[in-house]
Amino acid sequence: MKFHELNMTEGNLFKKILIFSVPVMASSMMQLLFNTADMIVVGKFAGAKALAAVSSTGPLINLLVNLFIGLSVGVNVVVSRNIGSNKAEETKKSVHNAIAISLISGVLLTVIGFFGARSMLVLMDSPADVIDLSSIYLKIYFLGSTFSLVYNYGAAILRAKGDAQRPLIFLTIAWIINIILKLFLVVFAELGVVGVAIATVASQAVSCGLVIHYLLKDENESTRLHLRYIRISKESAIEIMRVGVPAGIQSCLFAISNAVIQSTVNSFGSIAMAGNGAALNIEGYVYAGMNAFYHSCMTFTSQNYGAKRFDRVLRTFIICQFYVLIAGLTLGMGAHHFGHSLLKIYSNDLSVIEAGMIRLTYATKIYFIYGLMEVAVGGLRGLGYSTGPMLVSICGICILRILWIAMVFPLNPTLKVLYLSLPISWVVTGIIQMIMYFAVYIKKKN
Repeated sequence: MKFHELNMTEGNLFKKILIFSVPVMASSMMQLLFNTADMIVVGKFAGAKALAAVSSTGPLINLLVNLFIGLSVGVNVVVSRNIGSNKAEETKKSVHNAIAISLISGVLLTVIGFFGARSMLVLMDSPADVIDLSSIYLKIYFLGSTFSLVYNYGAAILRAKGDAQRPLIFLTIAWIINIILKLFLVVFAELGVVGVAIATVASQAVSCGLVIHYLLKDENESTRLHLRYIRISKESAIEIMRVGVPAGIQSCLFAISNAVIQSTVNSFGSIAMAGNGAALNIEGYVYAGMNAFYHSCMTFTSQNYGAKRFDRVLRTFIICQFYVLIAGLTLGMGAHHFGHSLLKIYSNDLSVIEAGMIRLTYATKIYFIYGLMEVAVGGLRGLGYSTGPMLVSICGICILRILWIAMVFPLNPTLKVLYLSLPISWVVTGIIQMIMYFAVYIKKKN
């Protein structure tokens, strides 16, 4: 076994899944720290309105970014499967397709995000006292879209071949630069929201440069990047899109439902917005801890499916479900128990903290259900089945939450009733995804 890389088709799955998952978990949390740093710095040094402006952009950013990030799921699955099948030439094509798609997607996202920022904020009923700041933050943020997407696609390639450590190292370097720039631009240069946005873009450029530099020097010829070969290859691109587009659409559906919830929260004013944003950021760390096992299930399943090791496919699913249950219970209960102390990191305003605790109460304690659902989705995508989970999410997450807000919330328009839509949608969707996984596994095995 090469240093940094895991052979997923042989050896102890309990050990290897954990070795792979921990760096993925740390990388996900490191990415969250970029946004957390934005919120803490503006919350402490620029006030509650600046915090509300930055935090309220999260659902909108996710809505636009997730479609394109979802395509990296296709990259992971296709590259992993080709590696498991020992198809070197196909692996090489999928790597160069991935980078080409990331560059095209980055340009599209920059144009859409930059020119549509204010209009989308208006559609979300962003309050007049924060919409200008939110718009400025979004426009600068989306200027770095290409850097962000190239990094994520590059990281997907590395993880597909069992290397989860280098993406973490690259992000750590970028995060240190991010913190230094934020403190300088906000505290000393007093640029506020503009400062945190510029620092974010600069650090994204660093992580992008590092992953590309490594791929150019990769010792493995099948995954080494050659600039002259970066182009769209029809067959490989179609395979990436077949898995990635439904994954991206599903991520967008989650973002749409969260944007609808955010829009409803906006009607309660800037205090509720700030509290919701801070709680959502804390919730993100619980999600990151669980989401690592989604990536593990998807990657290990893809390689073993490519190698026709169906015994390891099923064991991967069971082990990842075990790990995600432990992670979800530990992190979720911990986030709720220490909620007040954690929220104080973002704001000293007691009203903001109380508003944030309402969301944490309804979201984090049973968040493990969401993790179980995600692992089932990862297993399905690893088996090459991506459309089904998307369709289930349309009904179980997006439509169900919208119906709840339209029909149940008006009967008792409080934040508590609004947030109750979260666990209900997880339970319904999770049960269906589980049933679907076993149905697809049995079909593929036979």
